Amino acid sequence: NDEIEVKALPSEIIMKKRVIRCKIFRENWMNENGWNDVMNLIKRQKWDRLFKRRELMHIDACKEFYANLTMFHYKKYEVARSRVRGVEIEFDSLRLASILDVPVNTGICEYIKDVWEDSKYINTLEITRRFANNNMIMAVRRVRSVEMKSFQRFVHFVVMKNIVRRFGKRDTTSYMDLTYIDHLISRRLVNLPRVMMRHMSYVISVKDHELPYDDWMTMIFEAFDVPLIDKQGEEPKRFDYFEETFLTMCKLTRENGVWWLGSGEHRRRDDEEAAPVENEEVNEEEEVQDDFDWEAVVDEAALQEESGSDDQFYDAEVEVEEPAAEASAVPVFPASPGDSANVQKEPATAGVDPSAPTGSIPDSIFVSLQADFERARANRIQADLERAQVENARLLALLQHAQSQPKP
Repeated sequence: NDEIEVKALPSEIIMKKRVIRCKIFRENWMNENGWNDVMNLIKRQKWDRLFKRRELMHIDACKEFYANLTMFHYKKYEVARSRVRGVEIEFDSLRLASILDVPVNTGICEYIKDVWEDSKYINTLEITRRFANNNMIMAVRRVRSVEMKSFQRFVHFVVMKNIVRRFGKRDTTSYMDLTYIDHLISRRLVNLPRVMMRHMSYVISVKDHELPYDDWMTMIFEAFDVPLIDKQGEEPKRFDYFEETFLTMCKLTRENGVWWLGSGEHRRRDDEEAAPVENEEVNEEEEVQDDFDWEAVVDEAALQEESGSDDQFYDAEVEVEEPAAEASAVPVFPASPGDSANVQKEPATAGVDPSAPTGSIPDSIFVSLQADFERARANRIQADLERAQVENARLLALLQHAQSQPKP
């Protein structure tokens, strides 16, 4: 009687969505670059074997799975049913945990969107203060990544790139992000299989979210003997790893053993105090669309490269320059298509015109990106003006109230 079937989008809409893979850990690189504490958090959850796996991406099979997916929610568990290449697939969180070789039925599995409430293990105001690194905050709000320490920011990447995998904003946390960041750092357990199933339910019911867990889906297909052709699978690219290239894109860089956060005039050492950030509300449904998605652009550029071995991608030294950024964390592009000094560079590979300058962006893509940036900057300026007006009105009301009080 407590069965609830998730209302999914039409299959033709789901088939048009983009498929995204989880990020992969290299334990040696993590330990050598001072991220062994992050690796220990993953081991605490017993996810390390899963997070280090390199699986082929079978994009067509993954889209077919989501297009045919029906999710049923019960009081204490979920059931997924689909069909891929004529093979029926059905699993709950217990079976999914067995396939992925991770624990189940322990830990938090909340899927938080608009309402963030206190519970036995969640103190919303305390979490906000802790990750904003500001004990003077008096109200719950989303935390900007510029307020976080490098360790906290890295764990945020783990949450949004692996646990509730999505494109979109990296500079603002959601309430769900903060909840899982807090649980990971506090070493409290997270029920990954149930979180994944709830995330699958959500992405097939809304238009804005892409299709997650593509490489982990390969493990599910193999468990149900879905016929897969290795030649149709895609090898992981260099941006699919938690390594220097990805962290540089995310404005987290290392110089002489010291980690730096941000870029441009907002760049600071990890041990420096962040500048105060205004309390701004972010609509959860619009969060994926309201910021420039630099990773998506890089991924599109990577698709132009020929597939190769892991050594091809990692033995060569890759130079990556982060675009200069304003306070909104939106990349600033050159004034003309010919100027590529501040644009992220891609290594020249087979299939790319050798006469073209390394790291240049085609004019058509550049014009589109610059238009997106100008539009985002205009929206940001307007939003700043509106917030300033609201703040001025609030301060004026406080002043009038103080003046109206009898003097002691």
